[in-house]
Amino acid sequence: MYLSIDGIQKSFIGENKQPVTVLDNINIEIDKGSFVSIVGPSGCGKSTLLYIIAGLEKADQGSIRISGKVVKNPGPDRVVVFQEAGLFPWLTVLENVTYGLLIKKIPKKKAEAKAIDILKMVHLSNYINSYPHQLSGGMKQRVSIARALVMEPDILLMDEPFSALDEQTRMVLHKELMDIWKKTKVTIFFVTHNIREAVLLSETVIVFATRPGKIKEVIVVPTTGDGITTDSVTLHTEQRILAILEEEIEKVLKEEMGDDYSFKTNHLHRNDSGDLGSHI
Repeated sequence: MYLSIDGIQKSFIGENKQPVTVLDNINIEIDKGSFVSIVGPSGCGKSTLLYIIAGLEKADQGSIRISGKVVKNPGPDRVVVFQEAGLFPWLTVLENVTYGLLIKKIPKKKAEAKAIDILKMVHLSNYINSYPHQLSGGMKQRVSIARALVMEPDILLMDEPFSALDEQTRMVLHKELMDIWKKTKVTIFFVTHNIREAVLLSETVIVFATRPGKIKEVIVVPTTGDGITTDSVTLHTEQRILAILEEEIEKVLKEEMGDDYSFKTNHLHRNDSGDLGSHI
């Protein structure tokens, strides 16, 4: 197996100075070139697991292995795309994308040529001399994705990269991300609150229970022979995931609302996006 997540345990110190378990014995096996999403209630440890894979957080127990080698620190084989684009405002689009290459001592002309090829892939070749403040939110996030891809990572770690965008922009970026994934064959580990997003993009959706984060269910998304998920399958899979998570959402509501809590299953609003973040 390409990416192995074995027995990951992680705790933080809470407000009462007592340890709070965030991840509890997480075991996942991911094939090279696959697209895997994680959904679950807020606070279930989705992003924490992503940061452990990236080497930005240390697990208390367990290990992350890539091709059999234990991950201990950040590395060029793993690049993170965050919710915020995090671009350098004083650099142009081209300069932002070439920044990491120049740090690696790649000659400027070669770095720029490589960056321009990637920017063409995300349809930003006409904006290479623009500055971040001149770009829309969706364009900034495309630059962020280009900046990650230009480093040629083996694994692209995406932490709710489209959550701050409007629905139309999100749909466009979904298509572009799918095209990039099919073209580059990069392994994608994608964290999201949005159930529909997870189902539309992923081959596999891992559903997390609420804190302490545990794997509640692993769902393989059925596709046609050409890799397309039909509308009926998308809807059925969304409903299945939301049904799995209703109990977890109820736990979060009880924890947050205390004595004010009152819940009936049929009162749980299911919006079109299936965005768990809007319910809790």
